[in-house]
Amino acid sequence: MKAIKRITMSAVAAAMLVGLVGCAGMTAQEKSTAIGAGVGAVGGSVLTGGSTVGTVGGAVVGGVIGHEMKK
Repeated sequence: MKAIKRITMSAVAAAMLVGLVGCAGMTAQEKSTAIGAGVGAVGGSVLTGGSTVGTVGGAVVGGVIGHEMKK
């Protein structure tokens, strides 16, 4: 079961990187928000052992922090 979680997290991280590369027309604040959400999602998932609530919560908190950093 742990191998499946690792593969899933790797796939999510790779998809996020590909998505960020395709966002060349974004403003600096939009990029920071997206990066913050991605980092928060991964951090929330790791801290809660893969919990959906932890992943979503981490994404929300990371997105807000990333958005506010570039104001």
